[in-house]
Amino acid sequence: MDRSSAVRRVGVVVLAANLVLVAAKGGVWWLTGSLAVGSEAVNSLADVAYSLVVVGGLYLTTQPPDFEHPHGHERIEPFVSLFVAVGVLAAGAGVIWSASTTLLAGTYGRSAGVAGVAVLAATAVAKYALYRYCLGVAERHHSPALRATALDNRNDILTAGAALAGVVGSALGHPLLDPLAALVVAVGILYTGYEIVRDNVNYLVGAAPPEDLRREIVERALAHPDVEGAHDVVAHYVGPEVDVSLHVEVEGEMTLREAHDIETAVVESVRAIPEVDDVFVHVDPKALGEWKADEPDAQ
Repeated sequence: MDRSSAVRRVGVVVLAANLVLVAAKGGVWWLTGSLAVGSEAVNSLADVAYSLVVVGGLYLTTQPPDFEHPHGHERIEPFVSLFVAVGVLAAGAGVIWSASTTLLAGTYGRSAGVAGVAVLAATAVAKYALYRYCLGVAERHHSPALRATALDNRNDILTAGAALAGVVGSALGHPLLDPLAALVVAVGILYTGYEIVRDNVNYLVGAAPPEDLRREIVERALAHPDVEGAHDVVAHYVGPEVDVSLHVEVEGEMTLREAHDIETAVVESVRAIPEVDDVFVHVDPKALGEWKADEPDAQ
């Protein structure tokens, strides 16, 4: 399956799953009046709202290149991810607020009984499945929006677990466990929001990729039998993809056609790296004075 189809399918699957969870939790909340289950129902309703935005955003990012966007629309993805991050941070703040006011008021809601335990346990299982599914597709297709969605689903496992602890604690006569667990989970939620913001701001400001990727770029350039050095290697994010420029050093006594063939081979080799989009290679003859034999991978 190509990237566009895979990414869009994930968005639709996540939206459908969240709609089912809203219906299930809302039904238990209406029947039992449980504060823990009610909070989870609201959380899932918020998930539906952001899922709609993600589906729309992923549709835009998977549109083919056009005259105004010759490199495609993948660069929209970090903005979609930041929207998810806002939702995650808001969820963390909401959990802190709800837990704090509950602790101060001393009103912990009613027990949800077996129905509450069942729906929250099912939520945790479903969210884990969505987390693994989204993360797998995100890694295969290098999608920051799907990675952010995966992390949000990981958060929902924690919130469902906290709500489950509250329901079980209430049933055992310890309702205080509900807001206390929620406060612990809120810290994890806020950290996840920070992770999403950190990663996607790097995509937007053109940060350098990890050092191991840069090392692989240099190694692929030097693997050509006629390339004896490489320098001025610049790799940076343009959206979720990496653009690369570098100079390769060759013997000066060769034809223009031979130099062109070397450039083409290096470009194709580096571009074969999944994270890389565009590659620009400048061929330097030895006699030009840019030879850097002692620093073959220096920038």
